[in-house]
Amino acid sequence: MKRAPAAKTAGEALGGADRPARGIDVDAATQVVLTSLDDDKAEDILALDIRGKSSFADMLIVASGRSARHVGALADHVMRKLKDAGVKDVRVEGLPQADWVLVDAGDVVVHLFRPEVRAFYNIEKIWSGAATPDSRQS
Repeated sequence: MKRAPAAKTAGEALGGADRPARGIDVDAATQVVLTSLDDDKAEDILALDIRGKSSFADMLIVASGRSARHVGALADHVMRKLKDAGVKDVRVEGLPQADWVLVDAGDVVVHLFRPEVRAFYNIEKIWSGAATPDSRQS
């Protein structure tokens, strides 16, 4: 696990023992996400391998949905399929508006955007220098 544990309150045990194990490896989780996005007709899917370049994740996946409703559905399906595959702790941010939704599955982080929002933030440009040559695009 790459993240430092959250701040502890008085009386809690130190260490990350309270956070469950991830369940499946990075490559399997990445494949689950890519398959889900492809099945649900996500657009411009980009998978960046950032192993050794970042302390928060090993894979960064970026994709677009056609509308806020499509982005929300993509996020919901990715989250469900990861949980079904055995990922223990999947978190999601941004679902109410669904302009930019982040699905955090530990070592795999998924960014889902509406096309205009993706163009504005252009996070793939930020990470393109950090990605290794085996980054995949579909």
